[in-house]
Parts: sequence; structure tokens; C-alpha cells
Amino acid sequence: MGFDMKEWLVDQNITEVECLVSDISGIARGKILPVTKFISAQQSGGLRLPEYVFGQSVTGEYYDSEVLDEIGRDVILRPDISTCRLVPWYDEPTAQIIHDAVHQDGADVTFSSRAVLKSVLALFDAAGLEPVIAPELEFFLVKQSSDANAPLITPPGRSGRAEKARQAYGIDAVNEFDPLFEDIYDHCDVQGLDIDTLSHEAGAAQMEINFNHGHALDLADQAFLFKRTVRQAAINHHLHATFMAKPMQEQPGSAMHVHVSVKSKESGKNIFSNDDGSESDDFYHSVAGMQRYLSGAMALMAPYVNSYRRRTGTEDSPANLAWGMDNRTVGLRVPLGDPKNRRIENRIPGADANPYLAIAATLAAVWLG
Repeated sequence: MGFDMKEWLVDQNITEVECLVSDISGIARGKILPVTKFISAQQSGGLRLPEYVFGQSVTGEYYDSEVLDEIGRDVILRPDISTCRLVPWYDEPTAQIIHDAVHQDGADVTFSSRAVLKSVLALFDAAGLEPVIAPELEFFLVKQSSDANAPLITPPGRSGRAEKARQAYGIDAVNEFDPLFEDIYDHCDVQGLDIDTLSHEAGAAQMEINFNHGHALDLADQAFLFKRTVRQAAINHHLHATFMAKPMQEQPGSAMHVHVSVKSKESGKNIFSNDDGSESDDFYHSVAGMQRYLSGAMALMAPYVNSYRRRTGTEDSPANLAWGMDNRTVGLRVPLGDPKNRRIENRIPGADANPYLAIAATLAAVWLG
């Protein structure tokens, strides 16, 4: 028997539903409504949003577009029931559901971020292939401030002291914020966000959390929700979390590294490796495709002026599309490990990138290769 969304909402005693879409910046937009209104909306054709929401900038502005309709017509939201999740930081039982969008004639809204990724995945699917993705997201914790234009300040941890020296991979430095990370992991567990390793990065109060590998669309959904989760958890601990690519000039930047491999749907084997464990032609073609085409997708991986302040060529922030084995100075790193798990790590995207678009760009380049 398939998943019954209405039954799930009742079983979880849900009182409100957040209907989410990602705008071009990767920010959650949509509507919040009582569960009874949500159910009745599904029975009467679905919720509606103006299509220009998908083109909204990170500052909430709307720019001239040759794609978006200038009259602001509505599109219809369709819930993806596989994304039904609880929202763990509210007192009231609340659900969040990621939605796709269609036009009045039922055609997909192709310029939505999620639809862009789905269109790339359809190319692989038609060829009997399935990309496997694992994102890594870096972010800074900073002191709360009521002045959005004030310089960001490293917050004190449980010891009452703020970091002054760099603490890359520091265990005690992470534990300064242990109550926050306990909440982040608990919140992710409730939502089914499959996060794995936590480590301290090179910057002051800069952290990285990795995801376990999986299906590209599911991991993009998880990364989209994860950013929101970290921000909400930080607020509850009187902190702010920022995924800005270069929030502080004297500190390293934050990235969203995207690990990618491709498997055959028929055999389940990684097509990047031959039977003897050597690199396959498909592996080399994929690297070549990324080298040739990713430069044309920089707007999707580094979408803001600030994004390019991260691109110093140092601090493990490569400004090139060279590739190498276990080499963090190149844009395309191939981690060491079992040949069955051979993958390419795209180190170009910043943490500020829309995960749907950054993953779509990465996979499109692999496909073209």
C-alpha cells in the first residue's frame, strides 16, 4: 500500500502545514496554513503561488526576466508526498512538504530549481543510469545582532570565550557548541536528513557537516532543508548560522562540495570503475565534461559577488578546474578509496549556492562528458 498523506497528517496530529518551494536562491518560500485548509486545497485543485516567486532574489527583489511572466500569473503547487516531514522546532505539531509546480495546463514549471534538477536526472534515467550524490556543507556560527549591516563576530562557546586561533578538526572547539549540535542532529533525525560526520573547519566557529550518499533529488531536498534546520537551531541557542561563501574577510570561505558517481541501474555497478578497479573511460569523460562545461555554470555555483571572494586559490578553495587524486588544491578532487566507490568531488560550489542548481550543474557537466 502506498503512502497516504492525509492519513499521515492525522496520525501525527498535525495542526499546520508548511508548503515549501525553493526560489532561485535556495530560500524556502511558500505558504503556511491549517491542516484542514491544506487538505481541502488538495481536493479543490491545489494551492497557488505567483510564478515570480521562483525568481525572487536573496534580498527579496524581483528582476526583469525573459522567462517569468510579467503579469505575475499563478502556478499550481503539487505536494511531493515523499517529502512529508515533521518540523521539529515548533511547539505545535507542524508538517513541511516540498512542492513541485505546474502551469494551469498541467505542464511543469521548468524554471523552478527542483524542476531543473529533475530534468537533468531524466537524461540519466533514460540511459539506464543513476547519479549518486553526497554533499558537504560548511557554515559559520556568529553572534546574534539586531543590525544586519554590522560586522559578524565569532561567538563565545560554553567556556565563555570566543575562538581566536584556528581550530581545524578541533574536537574541543566543536564541543564548545555541543548543545547546539545535539539539537541539529536530533532535528535532522526527526526529518530523515541523513547527515553523517561533523568536523570543525579552519575558520573560527566554522563547521562542516557531511551527508551520506544517495539519490540526487533526495539529497538536494535534504541540503535545502538542512540549511533551514541549522539556522533555526542556531536561533534557539541565541546564535546565527551563515552559509555565506565569505562572511568574514580574515576567515576562510565556506563551500558546498558535491561528491558524484554514477551507477548502472541494471547492474548497480559504479560506471567510473572497470572490473579490475582501474578508472573507466566514463570516469575520464565525466572529468573532461566537468572541466569543459562547469565554467559556464559559475552563476549556479557562485551566485553572488561575495561568492568570488572565497575564490582565492588558497585555503582549500581552488580557483581552477584541474583534477587530481586526493588533492584539495584542485577544483575536481578524486578521493582515495575502494574503486567500487570511486567518485569526483566538485569543490567549486560555495555554501551559498542553491543545492538544486549546483547539483544540476555538476550532473549536467558529467552527462555532457
